[in-house]
Amino acid sequence: MMRAGGILKLVALVSVSCLAVFLAFELLEINFSVTHLFGSAPVQEGPTRPIRYKCSLLKPCPEDHFSFKIASGAASVVGPKICLEDNILMSGVKNNVGRGINIALVNGRTGKLIKTDFFDMWAGDVNTLIKFLKIIEDGTIVMMATFDDASTKLNDEAKKLISALGSSNINSLGFRDNWIFVGGKGIQTKSPFEQYIKNNAETNKYEGWPEVLEMEGCIPRRQD
Repeated sequence: MMRAGGILKLVALVSVSCLAVFLAFELLEINFSVTHLFGSAPVQEGPTRPIRYKCSLLKPCPEDHFSFKIASGAASVVGPKICLEDNILMSGVKNNVGRGINIALVNGRTGKLIKTDFFDMWAGDVNTLIKFLKIIEDGTIVMMATFDDASTKLNDEAKKLISALGSSNINSLGFRDNWIFVGGKGIQTKSPFEQYIKNNAETNKYEGWPEVLEMEGCIPRRQD
């Protein structure tokens, strides 16, 4: 009986030891899994999104400047587009563009839109454009883009007023030429923000119209 009791105690002791070892391995396995999940496993990063600046510019503007992008019309099909500080001021989607010269007026201190309009220089009245240009207040940013034809009715008086806003190419604008421009009322020099392309049957991208012009940049905020 003594021997049987000893054997039973030995079996019980071995069973307890085996259970302890089993539990130890189970705990180690759990610990390994947790460490692998939160410690050693590499963190999977999502795809890097490209940085988007205002008006989709390639780089940001200084703090005291306004971001802008402007595009001329495409032939007689797609109207021009004017963006300032990530706000679309004029576009076909907004339904506020038309044949001729498209103009957006912006407060040079705040960047707030003052007014938009377009002037048909094929069948319209140039005097309407002249009247509009004469009442622009000092310190106003003036953004212009052509669509289809913008020169047939354009006369010397209108060209002189636009030239005073800082344009260097307005006097060269001809039938169906493309032109985009950003100037200002009261500007003391010629504007650096201007592009011009002539309507030329040999180089036109479209039949009877030159390619679309696009321009982007940073307009200094008026400080005085």
